[in-house]
Amino acid sequence: MATKVQPSTKKEKTQLVDMNWDPITRIVGSLGIYTKIDFENRTVAECKSTSSIFRGYSIFMKDKDPRDAHFITSRICGICGDNHATCSCYTQNMAYGVKPPNISEWIVNLGEAAEYMFDHNIFQENLVGVDYCEKMVSETNPGVLKKAENTRAPNADKHGYRTIADIMRALNPFSGEYYREALQVSRSTREMFCLMEGRHVHPSTLYPGGVGTVATVQLMTDYTTRLMRYVEFMKRAVPLHDDLFDFFYEALPGYEQVGNRRILLGCWGAFQDPEVCNFSYKDMNAWGNKMFVTPGVVVDGRLVTTDLVDINLGIRILLGSSYYDDWKGQGKFVERDPLGNPVDERHPWNQHTNPHPQRRDLDDKYSWVMSPRWYDGKDHLPLDTGGGPLARLWATALAGKVETDHVKATGQSVKIRLPKTGLKPEVELEWKIPKWSNTLERNRARTYFQAYAAACALHFAERAMAEIHAGNTKTWERFEVPDEAVGCGFTEAVRGVLSHHMVIQDGKIANYHPYPPTPWNASPRDSFGTPGPYEDAVQDQPLFEENNRENFKGIDIMRTVRSFDPCLPCGVHMYLGKGKSLERLHSPSGGSPEE
Repeated sequence: MATKVQPSTKKEKTQLVDMNWDPITRIVGSLGIYTKIDFENRTVAECKSTSSIFRGYSIFMKDKDPRDAHFITSRICGICGDNHATCSCYTQNMAYGVKPPNISEWIVNLGEAAEYMFDHNIFQENLVGVDYCEKMVSETNPGVLKKAENTRAPNADKHGYRTIADIMRALNPFSGEYYREALQVSRSTREMFCLMEGRHVHPSTLYPGGVGTVATVQLMTDYTTRLMRYVEFMKRAVPLHDDLFDFFYEALPGYEQVGNRRILLGCWGAFQDPEVCNFSYKDMNAWGNKMFVTPGVVVDGRLVTTDLVDINLGIRILLGSSYYDDWKGQGKFVERDPLGNPVDERHPWNQHTNPHPQRRDLDDKYSWVMSPRWYDGKDHLPLDTGGGPLARLWATALAGKVETDHVKATGQSVKIRLPKTGLKPEVELEWKIPKWSNTLERNRARTYFQAYAAACALHFAERAMAEIHAGNTKTWERFEVPDEAVGCGFTEAVRGVLSHHMVIQDGKIANYHPYPPTPWNASPRDSFGTPGPYEDAVQDQPLFEENNRENFKGIDIMRTVRSFDPCLPCGVHMYLGKGKSLERLHSPSGGSPEE
């Protein structure tokens, strides 16, 4: 297809080439990235993010027994099913008016901390790490690899690799030493999870009202011994990734613009403090601010709110370029929240799901993903999660509300104290708020948050052990399912914000909508034409790959998409072909279209 613009005197030619990666899969082959590449200027001129799968949980949850919600929604995902189960139990606790015993919430926190450690570790080292390994860099940026061979690693004494190229070799799939070591570490973190929640990744011991896990000293000992081995691993992982990512800034001036977008970050908080949390909506702001990961919305570097009530009421579900018919006029399930605040028609409590299958049209409807936005009273903001860790650390740092013996939020940073282990002394790590919300900083934050989760787990284990020694081993509280109720749960799935919204009528589920991080990150252009975060981060980013059009792999694009930890994915499959050219002739003074 060729489009021409009438020239006046001087013609300026720009060729855009269609380059598509569909599917980009790691688990479910449903994520597609459609781009137009300007090879002359080495930039991405346009990006569209598509999903070819419809799940329909919001439809078949209707009329179910509310007590089954966590078992059903856990099956939404084969990666973060436990996060859904946890969030659903939080939602049910609110709807039923039940407060679980303290020990049960420490156990839930320990399970979720293990899941963060497991998932972030295996994704960072065995999936994202491949993008920066020797084999990949040699194929896409041989000049960078040459420089890496001659660049000493500043933290070599901490992680054991002399040069940056040595780090890259250690990340090579299957043959790399660090790659293989990470696989072993992921096994122990999975064992930690199963100790607390029974089964990975669909928990068998999580319930509204508490857990079925038996709280014993032996349980905590088995968990902690594995945790300390992970702590020792993190003392190498953090400085290793600092060296690697800092090197890319140095080796490729301007690389900070890869995946960079306006700072629009959302975090819904994680790790309840059972001393404060009663799951009552009316107290949600109070107990939300006592979470060990602080909820918050960060706009242009400023913390707009940490109030979960504000966060809840600001959620809007827009359609735009997604395959659904609007529900405007179909009626509300919830007019006002339990505090009397009006609830918008586009809030998840009031959402109706009207799927409308159709042919993909990148100029109109092109994705099954809706477009969640956060309304600040003026604009519908396309928040992203920074892959999860970036938003979590950023909101927690700015809020300055968290302080234990192991972690502290300072207002500008998060300090993480890792105690002495078998082979390494005590260390203090500090994640500092970066200048950019970009590809490298999303990845860097993922490593630091692994250390943060481990440090939090040390605190949770200590508190759980104290409960056990005090004889407080009851792990479940009875409840009754009301005929009419609403509930909402807020937590962080591994890759970012997760909320569940439930309406109960006549003792059954009348409406249920889970919103995990991928709809926020992978959303298409919304009703106002605003691109989703994947699209926004990729579009207009520079390209540093040394390959020409014929051999182009799109590594900078892939790094950006994967920095968000997309939950539609497990090995990357690419379809390139030779591309399709769009020829445009531009005139400095404009002109009318010419056939």
